[in-house]
Formats: sequence, structure tokens, C-alpha cells
Amino acid sequence: MMKLYVMLLIVAMLVPCLGMNGMERKKNKKKAQTEQVATTVKKTTSKYDKLLKKPDVATSKGEFITVHKTGQKVYFEYPLKNMGREILLGGTVQTASDAWVVPIGYKMNKPIYLKIELRDSSVYLLQPNSATFWDGKDAGIGKAIERGYTPLIYRKYPVLAYNNDSTAVVFESTDLFKSNKELTPARGVISTLKEKKEACSLGKVKVFDDNISLEVSQTFDALLESYLVTFPMGEVATTSTISLLLLPKEKMQPRILDSRVGVFPNYHWVGGLFMPKREFSSDCDGIRNLAFSNRWRLEPVDQAAWERGETVDVKKPIIWYVDDAFPAEWKTPIKEGVLVWNRAFEKIGFKNVLQVRDFPTAEENPEFDPDNLKYSCIRYIPAGVENAMGPSWTDPITGEILNATVLIWHDIIRLVNEWRFVQTAQVDERVRTEKLPADVLHEALVYVSAHEIGHTLGLMHNMGASNAYPVDSLRSATFTAKYGTTPSIMDYARNNYVAQPEDKGVRLTPPDLGVYDEFVIKWLYSPIAGNKTVQEEAVELEKWVDEKAGDPIYRYGPQQLNVIYDPSALSEDLGDDPVKAGDYGIKNLKYILANLDAWSGEKGNITRRLSLYNQLVTQYHRYLSNVFYQIGGIYSTNVKDGTSGKPFEPVAKADQKRALVWLVKELRGCSWLDNQALAAKLPAAPSQANTIQGLVLEAMFKDLPNKVIYSSHLAQGQGQAAYTIKEFYEDLYTEAFRPTLQGKKLSLLDRTFQKNLLKNITSIAGGGLFPRKLFLTSANINQGVLPLDLSDYPSLEELRFLGLYSNGLLDHFYPLFEKMEQQHGEGIVAKVLSENTFRDENSKVNVLKAKVNGSENEVAEVQLSILKKVNALAKSKMTTGPVDDRTHYELLYLQTLKALKVE
Repeated sequence: MMKLYVMLLIVAMLVPCLGMNGMERKKNKKKAQTEQVATTVKKTTSKYDKLLKKPDVATSKGEFITVHKTGQKVYFEYPLKNMGREILLGGTVQTASDAWVVPIGYKMNKPIYLKIELRDSSVYLLQPNSATFWDGKDAGIGKAIERGYTPLIYRKYPVLAYNNDSTAVVFESTDLFKSNKELTPARGVISTLKEKKEACSLGKVKVFDDNISLEVSQTFDALLESYLVTFPMGEVATTSTISLLLLPKEKMQPRILDSRVGVFPNYHWVGGLFMPKREFSSDCDGIRNLAFSNRWRLEPVDQAAWERGETVDVKKPIIWYVDDAFPAEWKTPIKEGVLVWNRAFEKIGFKNVLQVRDFPTAEENPEFDPDNLKYSCIRYIPAGVENAMGPSWTDPITGEILNATVLIWHDIIRLVNEWRFVQTAQVDERVRTEKLPADVLHEALVYVSAHEIGHTLGLMHNMGASNAYPVDSLRSATFTAKYGTTPSIMDYARNNYVAQPEDKGVRLTPPDLGVYDEFVIKWLYSPIAGNKTVQEEAVELEKWVDEKAGDPIYRYGPQQLNVIYDPSALSEDLGDDPVKAGDYGIKNLKYILANLDAWSGEKGNITRRLSLYNQLVTQYHRYLSNVFYQIGGIYSTNVKDGTSGKPFEPVAKADQKRALVWLVKELRGCSWLDNQALAAKLPAAPSQANTIQGLVLEAMFKDLPNKVIYSSHLAQGQGQAAYTIKEFYEDLYTEAFRPTLQGKKLSLLDRTFQKNLLKNITSIAGGGLFPRKLFLTSANINQGVLPLDLSDYPSLEELRFLGLYSNGLLDHFYPLFEKMEQQHGEGIVAKVLSENTFRDENSKVNVLKAKVNGSENEVAEVQLSILKKVNALAKSKMTTGPVDDRTHYELLYLQTLKALKVE
């Protein structure tokens, strides 16, 4: 019994222990399970989830890139399948606080060419080589190019994570968008926008099939800046869309540019300069320079049908979307200007190439977004700029145009209104009104639209086109009905100022599409059958141009921006004879001026009459300029050896002498510009005749001597009669002093002309009476910099008078420009403007760069001879000339003594 009791007691004592041990085992088991679960959870919380699976991260998924944005940081989830693909990085302006400074819709600068690669634990954004072309024949050359032209590193980012299925890497890309200086939306009148970084913020993200965009809002201090001066122009706030565009994986076959065809080149971009590509080939000894043509990828949907001569659709037509902000009456002509080009494409067997649509509503097309680079848009800019333009983005390797934009500023309407008046009011009663009637406005906007669409198709300006037509043909109703005013709408041959009031039924505008334009479209876009290589295609295309060589209708005359030496390739001219065209044009201007007050259509206010009068004077100056460039002129044509034509040919001696005589005659007889009846109603202003005379004569002495010498040396080298610098000065002397030599009484303009002539000779010869304007500051002196000579640059008022820049531009910034002149002297505005990006394409602030050794001595010798002639003539006329003129001759005599340094 006692044993049983003891055993029960032992069991009773052990039971709690057993229970506790069991519970402990259960607890430990549960704890182990909990720790195992915790370990499992820890393993599945990846770096990707930690970084991006947060409430404040907004994710936009896309096939190209998935973008994650949190606050002011941006992360790319970049698919591995897209590594090594080429992309473009660039921006477009959405909004601006001042559309003068930054135009809406403008694609800022040139897009940055990049390729993304994964190397170890870093993502590299590289700038690949686009400077070379290899024909693919010799593998060794290809290897050498890979080693000798490696990509530059644009950005480097650490890999922060892989996505959960390891198909993409994540890296931060904020600095691509925020405060990226290379994407600063500078354009228009600005050379520098200095960002206020605290005011920069990132906005909406948009993701598309082959591109992504991110909205960036910035505030800048706008500066007009050159190495001479920096002027603040206030703040400007912008909202831009920064985009990355995936370039095509399958490259379009490029088309080698022929310099005889006016097509934009796809050059290599280096340090702000366009450089030709370098071709490496075992077929040629040495490296050759070449450029590819900018063009859209237009391929027939049915190659076989096209080769049979059928007209077929293209795989990817060019679709334009017209801004819904345009004034209603502008939209129809703008669309017509786009569709005009289909006529040229139909001639090469393509139909419906260009299509045009309104901006669709969200219901019509929920995917449409003007910020999406797959849409090419025509945008309206509400600013007083008299301009339109057509920039585009291209593949830097092939020249394929990927996206384009046409920008049309509001005051283009003012420009076409005034041009139609001063160029056609003599024959077209419709324009004798304050507001252009609907039909005339329609004509003008079709031309504006078609011209800019031409640029987006790859065509450059052809300023030599209008020179192909005889001047008198422009007075023919049958000729102009068929050909218009020029063989190319890519010329600046606006309206038919040659047509006289009695010419009935004459066309007054350029053609809807010119013969030259159709030829360029054929050369640029017509497929070459037979699956040929780039070089084999080039041989075939070269034959097409050879066939047209020597025919002026197909000649390409490049736009002259920095130097104007070819009088057959000018902007704003008509016909093959500038003297004859000038006679017709001036006759019309006199008729218009006599009726300007009545024809302006303006009641009460004189604003329009003043603007039309200034435009008329500018038009007169254009006629003088067209003749001016004959003197010392050199015709230039890109000529292939073995085809007709000369690459350089001086203007004939007789034509140069004729031009000089005509110019002097006009300058002595331009008093009709000072219309007293009209002047009585306009604000007080100096004599326009005197101003014109002084400007042209000054240009003669600054621009022409070196050109005449250069042209004469070229003529002598070609065995032609040369118009020498001595003959030029003697002819100028004879024409200026013709009334004096004939014993006639001088008119006011005669005396002014003689004074101006002597002023310019003595100034250039170093006379002390007329010192050159110099820009001198303490900074120049401290830095040991020589004073800047501003005498080659016109004053602010002369800029306005000559129409070298948009009047709207000068009006808008007039207080700033006036202050610049007050501080630094006349000429500083023109100097600074000419150095900045917004310089007008038609700017005549040009200096011939070609020099002939010893030309300075040659000029000085002839000028000395002329000074002595004037000295002797003035001395004799001080006592024998008409009484009222003797004081004038005495002044000339004293000035020549001063210049000759005779005590």
C-alpha cells in the first residue's frame, strides 16, 4: 500500500513537469514555425518592392519603359530586351509665360542621341558614334571603326534593383529631366536662360508604345547675352515635355545626299557644328565625306504593283494634326497646304501619303496626345512674331524623319497682309483694305502651310529658283497660270511685284507646287527597284540629276546666310534680270504710294498707314539690294564634272557696270519716297530718301571693294573681261559727280550723294573727319582687348528701316535695345543679334569672307586717286560752279585736304 502511495505521489509530482515540457515543446514548435514564417516573409520582400511598392509611388507601365515617380524623383524600370537599343532624348515646349521668348510647340535644340547598356551593376547612357559610315564589305574596317569611334558616356547610374521576374533593371533617372541644361527651351530672342533651380518641378508622366514623356515646369532668368554684353530680360516660366523616343530597330536604308539637290543633310553633330560623316570603304583610297538625306520612311504596301506602274498606298502615311487653337478661318487653307504635296507623290506612284486631321476629342481618339512623338502637329503660337517654321526629329544614323512640327505664329497674318499690299496692290483691288478678304487670306495661308510642310519633308530653301524665269514672262497670264512666279515654293518669291496695273489675269502668287519641288520629291522618295545597296542607289539617283543639269528650272541655289555673293540666289527677288524687275517694281511702288492713304482702308487711326509706308520703303530697298549684289557678284552652281555649267562664274562686266549706273540713278532720284501729303499725317521722321541713299552708299564702300576685286581676279583667271576695282571707283565717281561735270545746278540729293561718297572714302582711307564708331569699356581696357569696331553694323533705327529683323521683334523689345545702344553705342544691337540664334534668315548684316592678297593696297591706291580727283574738281567749282553750290564744293575741298593730310 505504501508502495502504491509512493508511486502515485511520484506520478503526481511528474505530471506538471510532463505538462510543462509538452507545453514548452509546443511553444518551441510554434516559435520555430513563427520564425520560419518570418524568415520566409523576409526573403520575399525584394529590393524592388522595398523601393517602389509604396503608397506615394505613381507607376506608369509601358512596353518601352515603365516609369515610377515619387515626389520629385523619377525611376526607370528599363526592360533588358531594350538594352542596346538607340533612343533620342529631347523636349517640346507646352506653355510659356512669354511666347515671344519661348514659342509653344517648339522642339528645343537638337535631340540627344543615346544608347542604354547594362554593365555589371551600372546602367550606362552612351552617346554612340554617328560620325562614320561603313559599307559593310571589309570586316576589318568594321572592327577598326568599333575601336576607333567608341561611344561617349553621357550618364552612369547604379542599378538599384531588378524587377521581380528579373526582366528589367531599376535606376534613378531624375537628372535626365530636372535641370538638364542641354534641354533648356531656349529659342527666339534668347541666347541664355538661367534656371532658378528652386522653381523647377516634375509633373505628369505619360507612357506610350515607343516613347515616354515627363512634364517639367521651370522658371528662368532670360538673358540676351554675347561676349560683349549681358542684358537681363526678366523672368520666363515654361512647362516642357521631355521625351525619350525609341529609335527603329530595323534601320531605313539611307540615301546619300547630292549637293545639287536642296535637301536637308543628316550631318554628324559635334560641339554645336554640323560635320559631314566619314565614309570608310575598301573601294576607295582614303576617307570620303558624305551626308545622308533627311526623309520619311515611305514604302509601298505592294512593291510588285508599284513596279508594274500602279499607284499604291504607303505602309505608313504622314499624318498631320491641326491645332484646335487656330482661328477658324485659318484651318482650311492650312490643311490644303499639307495636301498640296500629294500631287508630287502621286507622280512617283504613291497615293494618300500626306493626310491631315483636326486635333481629335477624347471621345474620337482617347489615345491622342500632342506630346506623344508619334503624332506630328501643326501648332498655333499666340505671339506677335511674323514667322512660321517646320523643325523635325531624325534618326542620326540614317536620316529617317521620325516626327515633325509646324509652328505658325499669330503675326504671320500681318506679314502676308502687308506684303500682299506693297507687292500687288497696283493690280489687285482686293488687297486695298485694312483686313485681307477671305479669298486672299486663303491663298496666302495655303502658301505658308505648303512651304513649311516642304521643310518637314526634307526640302531646304531654294533661293535660286525664281531666277529661272524671264522677267517679262511674269506679266503673262498664260505663263503665270502654268508656272506661277517661281519653279519652287521653297524659294522666297512671294508675290508678283512685276505685274503692272494693265496686266489682266496675271497670277500674283507662287505656284501651289513647282516643277523643281516635284523633281526633289521624286529624287528623295521614289524607290529604286532591284534591292540595291546605298552606293548603287546613289549611282542611279545621280543620273537623274545629271539629266537636269544646265536647266535653270531644276537648279538649286542655296540660301546665303553669312555671305551674299550670288545675285541669282537671293530671297525676295523675281526673274532673271534684277534691273528690269526693279524698274517694274519701283514703278508700282510709286503708284501705290500715291494712293496709299486711300487704299489702306484705315479710318481715323494712322497705325496701318505708317506700317504700310515703312514696308513700302523696305520693299524699295529690296529692289536696290537685288541690283546691288550684281556688282562684284559671282554665280555659284554645284556642278558635276562632265555636265553643263560652271561652278563659279563672275557676273559679266557689262552687267556690273549697268547695275552701278542704275543704282546711282535711283539714289539720286528717290525723293519720291518723301511723299509730302502722306508725311503730313505720319509722325515726324527724317527723310527716307536721304536715309536710303546713305545706307546704300555706305554698303557700297564696306561690302563691294573686296567683292569687286575677288570677282575681277576670278574673271581674269577664266579669260573673261574683268570689272576691276579701278573701273568701279571711276564709274562711281563719274555717276556721283555727273551733274557737276555737266555744269548743272545740284539738287539736295545730288549734294547729299556727293557728301556721302566722300564721307565713306575718307572714313575708310583713315581721314579724321569721320572717325569709326568704337565700343570701348573699362573691361576691354583692363583685359587688354582692342576696342570693338561697330561701324559694320547698322543702328537700331537702321535695323527697323532696312527690315533686317521682324518689326514685331524690334517693337516688342525696343526699350531694351534702346538702352543697349545708349550704353554701348550704335551698332551694338545688330552685333549682339547677329551672334544669337534668332538672327533672321534674311539678315543682310553680312561681310564677304573671301580675300585676295594685297587687296587692301589695291583699294587704297584707287581711293587715293579718287580723293585727288574730287579735290581738284571741288577746288575748281568753288569759284566757277553755280552760286548756291559753291559752299558745298568748298566743304568737299576742305574734307579732301583733311583726308589727304594736306596742311
